[in-house]
Amino acid sequence: MSHVLIIDDEESICWALRRLAREDGHEVSVASSAEDALELAVGKGCDLVVLDIRLPGMDGLTALSRFRQLLPDTPVVVITAFGSLATAVEAVRNGAFEYLTKPFDLEQALAVIRRALTQRALAQRALADHPSRPLPQSESNDELVGTSPAMQEVFKRIALAAPSRASVLITGESGTGKELVAQAIHRHSPRADGPLVPVNLAALSPTLVESELFGHVRGAFTGADFERKGLLEMAHGGTVFFDEAGDIPLPVQVKLLRALEQQETTPVGGVNARPTEFRVVAATHRDLRREVCDGKFREDLYFRLAVFEIQLPSLRERVDDIPALAERFLRQIRPAVAPAVAISEAALDELRRRPWPGNARELRNAIEHAALLARNGPILPEHLPSIVASLPGGGSDVDTAVREWALARLADEVPPENLYQQLLDLVEPPLLDAVLERTGQNRVAAANVLGIHRATLRKKLG
Repeated sequence: MSHVLIIDDEESICWALRRLAREDGHEVSVASSAEDALELAVGKGCDLVVLDIRLPGMDGLTALSRFRQLLPDTPVVVITAFGSLATAVEAVRNGAFEYLTKPFDLEQALAVIRRALTQRALAQRALADHPSRPLPQSESNDELVGTSPAMQEVFKRIALAAPSRASVLITGESGTGKELVAQAIHRHSPRADGPLVPVNLAALSPTLVESELFGHVRGAFTGADFERKGLLEMAHGGTVFFDEAGDIPLPVQVKLLRALEQQETTPVGGVNARPTEFRVVAATHRDLRREVCDGKFREDLYFRLAVFEIQLPSLRERVDDIPALAERFLRQIRPAVAPAVAISEAALDELRRRPWPGNARELRNAIEHAALLARNGPILPEHLPSIVASLPGGGSDVDTAVREWALARLADEVPPENLYQQLLDLVEPPLLDAVLERTGQNRVAAANVLGIHRATLRKKLG
């Protein structure tokens, strides 16, 4: 039997909620002020708090913070007659499990009470099955996680590359952690005390990339009102990390190759070279060998960058690492969101099944999304973002299929006037069926997965 504590100065609300909770089999205590409720909770304890915002004496939001401090594992449902975005945000920020706006439906209130108590029970069970434990020192110092053979090979190659002066080219799909590898190489190298200068070449303007890399002297071009040191010069004594090296413009590649070979840079508009000494780590998701064959990347620069290569596996190639990665991501985001205590085995099974075209980056986003929904309880499969976001090939297969379907319809002698609706009629039913099947025909959970209101889902299902 669970103990529910109801706090409201309106007798009618207390009577209705007390009867509702008792008929559902729970022990109920009632208080008309936050001060009395806090004293009762400390003395007797409780499994759920239902708390009104407007109270005599201590207000509900202040009381909410006190309850979260005294009973951090006890969910608090907030009631307000003055529903607003500001109230909702403040209540959630202070740790409320849910909030109800007066007048509320009793069935809705009962559903919230049951969900809060169920999630608390699941959280306690998950905590017993997976007690928190401190990260080993070696793991806490490095962001890279993995015990799979593929990641062990990556760790070995990082260990080989770090103490050397050789240029390193890191390859792999987007989201696999190429920048983390670059940071690890620098951190474990003799240059660790020097700067690590990241250069995101894809984000640089093509017209300014040369100035960004090599700097410029005053008056070198319109707008150059002062002398500026380039990123390569800033990396002196340390490491420069070229992110998305495949985006280096061809005209800049010649000058960059000379800078790497001569260990000196000449600013735009300048005549005197400036000596600078740095180590190069580059990363790309492109096949630079193919780029060389296609004439889009200089062969000599490629060989200069790829003295030593590290190929990162996709998340699909290291499924066994997903639980450890998910736990790491959950620990990282807990200070910013509600502290979900664990990830359920059902959610881990779902994570292992997904193809993850966005790799570890997509997994982290999924965990953060799920933690926001799970709040103080364990992460369940229905808390994860829609599986539609994880279609194989990053959506490219879907893009091709839709394009071919549309072109076929447009090839008809009489082009259709409702092509968009035809596409919806084609893809929506199987999508709804798949999500309902995955959520056990739970329409509320299915609506959350789809990102639509449950009334909209009800209308679509007819």
